[in-house]
Amino acid sequence: MKAMAIAIVARAVVAALAMVLAACASAPKQQAVPEAALVRAPQGFPADVYERLAAQGEAVYRVGLNDALVVLTVRRGGSLARLGHDHVIASRSLQGFVAPARGRADLYMPLGDLTVDEPALRTEAGLDTQPTASDIEGTRTNMQDKVLRIQEFPYALVQVRDVDAKNPSSGSVAITLLGATRTSTVPMELITTQDALRVVGSMELKQSDFGITPLSLLGGALQVEDAFKVRFDIRARAPMSP
Repeated sequence: MKAMAIAIVARAVVAALAMVLAACASAPKQQAVPEAALVRAPQGFPADVYERLAAQGEAVYRVGLNDALVVLTVRRGGSLARLGHDHVIASRSLQGFVAPARGRADLYMPLGDLTVDEPALRTEAGLDTQPTASDIEGTRTNMQDKVLRIQEFPYALVQVRDVDAKNPSSGSVAITLLGATRTSTVPMELITTQDALRVVGSMELKQSDFGITPLSLLGGALQVEDAFKVRFDIRARAPMSP
């Protein structure tokens, strides 16, 4: 009986972990967000700033739907970590504007378009397990409703400032999620061509930075690590016309 009780607890713990390890909102086989899924920019998004810069003749680039890939890797921890899964969350819906000469960008990410555990991204991240479809769906539902609370906070916002156009090795990046803003200096690589630019980099964030308490069960024996890695590959297209 004792062994059976332990087995039941272990199964329950695994199910709970799968439901809360990561924030996601799509099936893993979805590789690109359809045009119909594009939502309007959040209220107050400063598109008018970039329109004015373009009208003044400055180069302004637009990040459109499917032009960017942002990947979050969330890992499990604790002495019973083997019972759970690490997860990969991805967005291809990051959108907004970049003004290289000003060293600034403003971007927004609709959280309802996030994907979870796409097999190719899991392989790239070096993860050694594969959650079931029901695990992923449970995670998506729980995190969408209870962790990200997308009905109340449908977007993550990104403001980039102080990027040196001549030596773009880092910039000040402010991320707003769940109403909380965290600012840090992020290393990045900026590649500019005549009609496009690409920004590549990575950073580490903590769930607690945004008021999220990471899951911890059995006195911490099974938990979600607070820190998670973010990598990004953002392509901005031809300059806006004045």
